[in-house]
Amino acid sequence: MCVNYHPPDAVTLNNAMGNIFDPDDIWRAETWKDYGAPIVRHDAGGRREGLLASYGIVPRKRIPAGVRPFDTMNARAETVGQLRSFSGAWKKSQLCLVPMTAFYEPNYESGKPVRWGIGMADESMFAVGGLWREWDGENGPEHSFTQLTINADDHPLMRRFHKPGDEKRALVIVPQAEWDDWLTCSDPEYARSFLRHYPAELMRAWQFPVPPRAKKSEPATPAPDTQMGLL
Repeated sequence: MCVNYHPPDAVTLNNAMGNIFDPDDIWRAETWKDYGAPIVRHDAGGRREGLLASYGIVPRKRIPAGVRPFDTMNARAETVGQLRSFSGAWKKSQLCLVPMTAFYEPNYESGKPVRWGIGMADESMFAVGGLWREWDGENGPEHSFTQLTINADDHPLMRRFHKPGDEKRALVIVPQAEWDDWLTCSDPEYARSFLRHYPAELMRAWQFPVPPRAKKSEPATPAPDTQMGLL
């Protein structure tokens, strides 16, 4: 599962998607579970709208007491309409785009997990298909999101990642020409036509160092063999 990625800064995001964030908006350089990160959806008027949302469609603080913690950073295309955590947003077509400049996966070709970054060949920002959800908060609505994943056993690039023998998975990268088509899609079955692979020749992958240890006030950074891998 992809549980860690690098979102663009507000200026880069606005240049690519329109002025939908305050240029002075700041978020963490790397996004992990329950971190706030930018997503893009359509508002009631059909215009692109940017908002800060929590990574994982069911935030940790929303899991009832006594329920074993579970992760919802990724939604499998095969079961997105069936699993309780995702089915409501999927059936309501609460679609969003998750902008990023890279996401991270473990590569085992050396015999041990090595952190690699994956992005566009031209190093540009790209957007991943996702779902959003709204929650009642103390100070008004709060939002969360997840990313959609598909099988990648046959993808020339994405099949290089994850533990040997494990199923290979890939994020759904939505081509720029289809961003608004995805956001306006109101039919879950038609939305499945967007759940396809991005061409490997337009992507690149490289070794990327493990980030420094998190501060005590932040969630700990997992080791490379546990922090990465797409569901």
